[in-house]
Amino acid sequence: MARKPTPSPSAPQAPADAETAQPLERRHRVRLADQLYGQIFEQLVSGNLSVGDKLPSENEISERYGVSRPVVREALLRLRADGLVTAHQGLGTFVSHQPAPRLKTFGEVEHVSAYLRAQEVRVALEGDAARLAALRRTDEQLRKIEEAHEAFAESLAQGRMSAEADLAFHASIAEASGNDFYLGVLESIHDSISGFMRLALSLTRTGSRQRAQTVLDEHATILAAIRAQDGEHARVAMQFHLGRARHRLVDRERD
Repeated sequence: MARKPTPSPSAPQAPADAETAQPLERRHRVRLADQLYGQIFEQLVSGNLSVGDKLPSENEISERYGVSRPVVREALLRLRADGLVTAHQGLGTFVSHQPAPRLKTFGEVEHVSAYLRAQEVRVALEGDAARLAALRRTDEQLRKIEEAHEAFAESLAQGRMSAEADLAFHASIAEASGNDFYLGVLESIHDSISGFMRLALSLTRTGSRQRAQTVLDEHATILAAIRAQDGEHARVAMQFHLGRARHRLVDRERD
């Protein structure tokens, strides 16, 4: 487990990098709060901010990046929701977890906030889709889920960690729910889901053998519940898998 910060009034401030911080710009399809989240996330990944470090105040962050305090507040709330920082009343906000350093080599960190917001949607949506798939799936749909699971397992065995194979497994379960809206919603956030999977699987590919086996075991548990037509077990197994995938992305201690 990551060590807990020990905040105090004299806790270390974040590195004084005001000279290097650039004002954020409004970009097509990238929210300012997501950009700011990405900037702070990059500092966590690079080690400029470490567990126990104190973040600058809202006012300091606002001035440093040229954004309003509501934007800063939203970004900090997201960082707290994702377990990366913890707020201590009267003391400030402190780093509580760090992502694996190699994460920065796999993609643009400015998109991580959107990826994790999409993951929140998936937990609710795919959990219930798995429950319905267990109750409604046909033999043909079960075979399709099994084939997708086998293809994903093969990609893991070959060290390819295919996001396409992972998506196919999840999509086959949504299809088996018997409700086209589940698949439709997943398709509407396809880019964020794909981005999340690429980052998560890149970490898995370059991580421990146990990490890869854990991902495969979580898929196998979901499949077993759907095969047994145990709706509640399927829902819990899917939500557990998606929750753990999120934690594996943001916390290097789960490598």
